[in-house]
Amino acid sequence: MRAFFARFKIFGLVMLGISAVIIVLFYNALQPKEVLPVYQPADFNPELVAPELSHVKKYHTIADFSLVNQNGDTVTQKDYEGKIYIADFFFTTCLTICPIMTDNMEYLQQQIADDPEVQLLSHSVTPEIDSVARLKEYAIEKGVIDSKWNLVTGDKKQIYELARKSYLAVKTDGDGGPFDMIHTENFILVDKDKRIRGTYDGTKKAEMERLLEDLKILKNSNQ
Repeated sequence: MRAFFARFKIFGLVMLGISAVIIVLFYNALQPKEVLPVYQPADFNPELVAPELSHVKKYHTIADFSLVNQNGDTVTQKDYEGKIYIADFFFTTCLTICPIMTDNMEYLQQQIADDPEVQLLSHSVTPEIDSVARLKEYAIEKGVIDSKWNLVTGDKKQIYELARKSYLAVKTDGDGGPFDMIHTENFILVDKDKRIRGTYDGTKKAEMERLLEDLKILKNSNQ
């Protein structure tokens, strides 16, 4: 009789364990995954959106580009194929917000150093000053890891059009001419499908932590 109850006790414990696992699995299945929004031009402050894009509510992506990095290598959208990346706009002679932004990009670089899925992309807004040699000097000074972070220069009009019409990072005024100048603190999170998934103030450390949390959500959601 005692042996029977001992066997029943073991059976009961096993069933209790199985039930607990099933409950946990059901709970996890019913919990909705956190998913980042996909930002469209219509979601942004109208001041940041070119009039011809203001009505766009879906399918907005970062346009193709061809620029040159700190090593003199051509960088295109193909280099970011299958990657998540964080983009910003800076210039090496900036003495106001850019040093803070670069420090925060370097902090992000540390956090993603071992993550092959994530890269960084910084565009010079004074390409006539920021030559390849100057970008290389700046990259060495700031501890840029070439395999993780491209500092790019190139055609000014192309860079300014990317900022205004692709990344939606700055006001739309200007034509990319010699007297046109953009200055923005925005960091932009771009997914593997070239879509904007978040914007952040690149001068604030708290925003970097928010960006890193959003990066985790983006990677976990596979969207």
